[in-house]
Amino acid sequence: MTDTTSAKNARRRRGPTVTAVFRAWWARRIGYGHAPPPSPPPGPASAGPDTAPGGQDMSPGGTVLWRMRTTVRDAPGSLAALCTVLAGHGIDILALQTHPLARGTVDEFLLRVPASLPARELSRAVAAAGGTSTWTERADAHDLVDAPTRVLGLATRTALDGAELPLALRQLLGRCSIRSLPAVSVTGRATGQSAPVEGVLEETVMRLRDPSGGVITVERPALPFTPTEFARARALVELDARLGPRTPRGRQVLTLPEGNEITVRRADRADLDAAAAMHGRCSEQTLRRRYHGPVRDADRYLDHLLNPRFGRTLAARTASGRLVALGHLLWDGDETEVALLVEDAWQRRGIGSELLARLVAMAAEDGCESVYAVTQASNTGMVAAMRALSLPLDYQMEEGTLVITARPSPAPARSLPPLPYEQAER
Repeated sequence: MTDTTSAKNARRRRGPTVTAVFRAWWARRIGYGHAPPPSPPPGPASAGPDTAPGGQDMSPGGTVLWRMRTTVRDAPGSLAALCTVLAGHGIDILALQTHPLARGTVDEFLLRVPASLPARELSRAVAAAGGTSTWTERADAHDLVDAPTRVLGLATRTALDGAELPLALRQLLGRCSIRSLPAVSVTGRATGQSAPVEGVLEETVMRLRDPSGGVITVERPALPFTPTEFARARALVELDARLGPRTPRGRQVLTLPEGNEITVRRADRADLDAAAAMHGRCSEQTLRRRYHGPVRDADRYLDHLLNPRFGRTLAARTASGRLVALGHLLWDGDETEVALLVEDAWQRRGIGSELLARLVAMAAEDGCESVYAVTQASNTGMVAAMRALSLPLDYQMEEGTLVITARPSPAPARSLPPLPYEQAER
């Protein structure tokens, strides 16, 4: 069972050959990097239907949760005046953080607001109290966790798993675009992507040095970053750098229908040699289905695919320890790609289906709203594996390339990652 790393460009463009699409996609992906899925928008900060995100009560007399930021003068009484205005509108302040600036202070509130209060009325009241650059958006119950607890949880997630850094930054900073840009392309050429050790903050853009090489770029056009947020992000990246490469080594032993046992666990760059050896045992047809390009280039992509910064990889090994299958979960903006490669001698035994089910479960835990696989229409094994997920599927054909999109069931929010396969051997 195999898949392909061709991109969703294949479903948007007509005319180019599959190989051309593949090369263009890899150029884009290596040049611009992967990005974890963005946080789903919590909804507009105004009265809406009776049921709001997080189960809030939108009925008459009910309340909703809002997050609000506003800048006030750094002078005695400025914050008190603002709180007085909020109290006058029946608003309960549940949490408050302050972000000092060179001029003024950014105050960030978590508010319980009467459902009948329009956002524009609140903005006018805040402006009358001296607040400027006011920003509001709907919050939910997950925002009730206090800031120190949330930051410690994100630090713990990052400490346990190197792949968590981009996801932790996204949760730390809210709705933003995060991209890991490698220092060296898949062809071995320098990309020119770098950042000073201390990072760079430019209004709505942060550039942080990636401990694994290259640069992490964070953008939030709608809301400038504060020096406090920049310091928190740098501390999280520094933690990642000090801990070095790390991947959870939990594993699960599965028994195939025919009786053979395989071990499934996370993979990373330490598995490069084993993955390259598996390439050598795969037929040209298998590699071509997986990579949609010249077979001789297949090994070049492994370093990128096994880099935890760009996604997650699962490896399947036989009882003797030989690597026979890889499953990749690759972040691609607001969508996420899944890709499979199974050695010829081990195809049609259920290994690909086992890997795919676990990858989709990971995607749901990471907040992905959709997962897509790009393959050939003749690849009945991949089609069958996607159908076996028992999820809503969308099929699109483009120049002989089939794109199958699944929408995972939302997973409960988590502050710490579960240890992979912790029910396995202890």
